[in-house]
Amino acid sequence: MAAKAEKMTAGATTERKRYFGLSMPILIGMCLVVLAAAYTGALSADLPGTFALMFVLGIIFNEVGNRIPIWNEYIGGGIVLAYLGTAALVYYNLIPQQYVESIGTVTGDMDFLTFFIAMLITGSILGLNRQLLVKSIVRYLPAILGGVAGAALLGILGGLIVGVSPADAVISYVLPVMGGGNGAGAIPLSQMYEKVTGNPSTDYYTFAIAILTIANIFAIITGGILNRIGNSKKGLTGNKSNLMRNAAEIEEKEEKVKLTMKDYGGAMALGLSFYALGRLFGEYLLPTIGGVAIHSFAYMIIFVALTNALGLIPNDIRQASQGMQTFFTKTMVIVIMVGVGVDTDLGELFSAITFGNVLMALLVVIGATLGSAIVGWLVGFYPIDSAVTAGLCMANRGGSGDIAVLGAADRMGLISYAQLSSRLGGGIVLIIGSLIFGLFL
Repeated sequence: MAAKAEKMTAGATTERKRYFGLSMPILIGMCLVVLAAAYTGALSADLPGTFALMFVLGIIFNEVGNRIPIWNEYIGGGIVLAYLGTAALVYYNLIPQQYVESIGTVTGDMDFLTFFIAMLITGSILGLNRQLLVKSIVRYLPAILGGVAGAALLGILGGLIVGVSPADAVISYVLPVMGGGNGAGAIPLSQMYEKVTGNPSTDYYTFAIAILTIANIFAIITGGILNRIGNSKKGLTGNKSNLMRNAAEIEEKEEKVKLTMKDYGGAMALGLSFYALGRLFGEYLLPTIGGVAIHSFAYMIIFVALTNALGLIPNDIRQASQGMQTFFTKTMVIVIMVGVGVDTDLGELFSAITFGNVLMALLVVIGATLGSAIVGWLVGFYPIDSAVTAGLCMANRGGSGDIAVLGAADRMGLISYAQLSSRLGGGIVLIIGSLIFGLFL
């Protein structure tokens, strides 16, 4: 027995010494090789070279961030450091320009972020019990509206403190923050502003994107804090992949099957097909409903949820989709965060940092958090999970912000709800914005 215990202890020690699945000597050697190739210009700026550098930067920041006291518990750990650390490297010109451009191409023109989100949406929805899925989605809209109401309430309160009128507080602070990100929120809001006032859209956009960037940072930090609270107060959160408090009563145990590589291949093909179906409706067949633009991800979520609710997807493919989701959330997320960091302009953030702007952005984020948590609780959700998805994932920079917030909150399994917030919730905010612009501008 003693020999067996000693063997188990040795095995556990060996496991603890692995970093990202590698021993420390191998990890250090790998990082040194890639960094040496990059800083001598020998590393290619194509897809394999760019991915190698993104992986190495992500691994280094992730391992360091997970070991910094307070940061690892309350700020979001390694995932958030991969985001902000990369942004700092770009701001201080510490990454050779050709790789900054190639990383931007991977996450921008090639849109690896969209591929990442599509895989997560498919796995997270197909992993939900059908009854649980229907009941949670039906109750999700009130939680979103609760977050918007809370953000508006505290935003107006903050305006009274710093001398901003209630109308301006909503127009210049609440709407940009809660609008679903940059492309789906700040840009169309600025276009509405130009149409209503006749002034250049850049007058609105420049300020809106700066406030949104500050709020995005607060949303990520708040996600880390909520995760810490959830870890210590178990009654406030579920298993980090569902919202419903009575999920255990609804969910049935599913028989596990032995998966093959073909199952995983089928799961990936299925996810990409759902993405194509969403694009077909969002870009061609039914891009708007009642004059409101419907994002392709919103359509994708609807179709994946519908096929799951109808029981059309075989059990082995559903489980393989969950496996794909786990792979992406545990490994590829650090690559995504490096890409998001490259796309973040810290100079833009620094220029907008004033006491009034910071206080207003913070209060809007707190309002979204509290409003969605309270309404979420009332409709049967765990308050922390509702706050993260219906609140914080409204108060960030869209798709990339969702990944950062969910990563900091350790709730990547809730990506489908986060996307509903950014896409459908953002669309609701645009409708509200058009009414408010017409009334007050």
